[in-house]
Amino acid sequence: MPHKTATGTRNASIKQAFLAAAALALSLPLSSLAQYSGPSSVPAMTVKQLLDTGKDDQHATLRGFIVSHDGGERYTFADDTGRMKVEIDAKHFPPGVKIDDKVRVEITGEFDKDLVGNKVELDVKQLVVVR
Repeated sequence: MPHKTATGTRNASIKQAFLAAAALALSLPLSSLAQYSGPSSVPAMTVKQLLDTGKDDQHATLRGFIVSHDGGERYTFADDTGRMKVEIDAKHFPPGVKIDDKVRVEITGEFDKDLVGNKVELDVKQLVVVR
């Protein structure tokens, strides 16, 4: 049976440390892709409720329809109580899913209320198709 040397043991330790570091490095990017897809902790409200009582920087969830694309990241969202402007980054749309004015969605985001110019919109952080 071959005799282990101090150099052989040290090389084995270095190899184990390298493999552990490589495994950790590979797992980090994958964990950033995972997203929570369960129920929102932000209760759903209507467009009218948000427009009437919403506070600047308030988190809100709305259920309804994206009824028009107004250019860039700007859209018009509507439910049974009204319409409002929303901003949705392309990365928040589910991949491979066609969304039009007949597809019911739930959007969650941050309400932006400009007190000076009366401009209001929801900056969408999550968009889920409601089936």
